[in-house]
Amino acid sequence: MRTTVSAAIALTLAAGATPAFAADGPSAKGGPSSTSGIWRMDGYGTVLDLRDGELREYQTTAVSCLTGFTGRETRPGVYTTPDNVVLRVRTLPRRDRASLGIDGSVGHRNLQRIPALPDACTRPAAEGPLATFDVFWSSFAENYPFFAAKGIDWDGVRAHYRPKVHADTTREELFTVFRDMVAPLYDAHVSVGDIEHYFAHGRPGTVLPTEEFDAEVKKHIVRRDLKNARGVRDFGNGRITYADLPGERGYLRISGFGGYADEGAPYSAERAELDKALDAILTEERVERLKGLVIDLRVNGGGSDALGIRVAERLTDASYVAYTKRARNDPADPAKYTRPEPIRVSPAEAPRYTGPVAVLTGGSTVSAGETLTQALIDRPGRVVRIGEPTQGVFSDIMGRVLPNGMGAVLPNEQYLTRTGDTFDGPGIPPHLKEPVFTEEEFAKERDSAFDRALNVLR
Repeated sequence: MRTTVSAAIALTLAAGATPAFAADGPSAKGGPSSTSGIWRMDGYGTVLDLRDGELREYQTTAVSCLTGFTGRETRPGVYTTPDNVVLRVRTLPRRDRASLGIDGSVGHRNLQRIPALPDACTRPAAEGPLATFDVFWSSFAENYPFFAAKGIDWDGVRAHYRPKVHADTTREELFTVFRDMVAPLYDAHVSVGDIEHYFAHGRPGTVLPTEEFDAEVKKHIVRRDLKNARGVRDFGNGRITYADLPGERGYLRISGFGGYADEGAPYSAERAELDKALDAILTEERVERLKGLVIDLRVNGGGSDALGIRVAERLTDASYVAYTKRARNDPADPAKYTRPEPIRVSPAEAPRYTGPVAVLTGGSTVSAGETLTQALIDRPGRVVRIGEPTQGVFSDIMGRVLPNGMGAVLPNEQYLTRTGDTFDGPGIPPHLKEPVFTEEEFAKERDSAFDRALNVLR
C-alpha cells in the first residue's frame, strides 16, 4: 500500500514504542506533571518540548533543527496528536530520565531531560536548495543503518550530487536529485516528495502492495483456493479473511495491520476490531479441532507491529522473544546503537491455537507483515514458511521535514534475531520456495504456495 510522504511522517509517530507505560500523575502541589520539560531522545534525532500542556517535536541534525509534529496533553503525561496518535511519557527513578511509549507500536524510546532547547532550535532555520540538500543528506547520514550492507558510500553520494545544487535549483530539480540519491538503496521504507512529487520503490523483482493488487489477489484466492471452503468471512474492512478448509485446516489471510476501523480511528479502535476478528475466528471449538492453520501474509502492506504481536499471542501457550529492537544513536558512528530491547510474545487470555502453522510470504509481505513473520520464527510448535522472501524492511519509519516543505522518510532501526542477525535487505527466506502470484500463476489458475501449504499440513 503506497504511503504518501505526509502520511508517512504521521505514521512515524505510530512506530517504535509501546503503550504499556502508565503516565505520571500531577505534582503534589497540583502543578505541571513531572514529565514537563525538554527531553532529548536516545537516537532518532529528536528533541521533545513538553510544556504548558503541549508537545512539540524538534527534528535535529548536525546542521539543522526543524519543527515536527505537535500534540496536546489529554491527561498528565499523555499526549494526543491531531491524527489521534497517543504518546505516553513516564519518568524513571532518576527524574532526568523518562520513557516514551506510543500506542500501536512495540518497545520504547529513552529520554533524557536537558536544560533548554538546542541553540539551533531557537533561531530561524536556513532555507533554500542548498540548506534543504544538507538537511536531507544529514538525516540519512546520521540515522540510516544499512549503507554498509547495501554497499553505498553516502559521503561519495554527497560529493557527487551537492555540486548539482545551487541557489536557483528548482523544486522539481531538487526532487530529482533526492530521488536519484536514494534510488540505489532499493528500500521500501525510504521515500521523498511533496504533494506534487513522490518517489519510493522496493527490492528489485518484487511488487509493493497496492489496493488494486490486493483486490486482484484476493479475488484469485477466493475463486480458486477457497472454492471448497466453509464459512468464508471477512473482518476489519475486508483486511482479514478466514475460512475453514477441508481436512480440519484453517485459512487466515491478513492484508495489513491497520485500516480495520474507520479512517482516522485511534489504535485502541484498531486493536478492538482485530480482537473481535480473532475472537470470532479462534473459538474454543475451532482451536480444538484444527489440525493446521495457513496464515497468508503474501500481500501485506504493514502497519502496527503491536497488532502483529497480538496475532502471535493467539498462537502460543508459552512466552518467548519475538525479536529485539535497537536504533542508531550516534550520528558520527553507524556502528553504535541503543541498548537492544527484547519484544516478547505472551500467551493471550483467550482461546489459542498452538498446532502446526504454514506462513505464506512473498515480496509483497512488507514491514509489519514481516515483523509478524519474524515473531513466528521462534514460536513453540511447528512453523513452516512457504513462498518467496519477504520485502526486507522492518524498522519503524522516521518522517523528516525539509526546509523547503518537502518530506523524507527513512528507517533507523534494526530488528534482531536471537543470533543478532537482521533480515533487512534480502528479507526473510521461506523454508519451501514456491512462486507467488506471478503472471504464469494467474494465467494458469495456480497457487503453488497455497497448495504446498495444504500438503505440508496434511
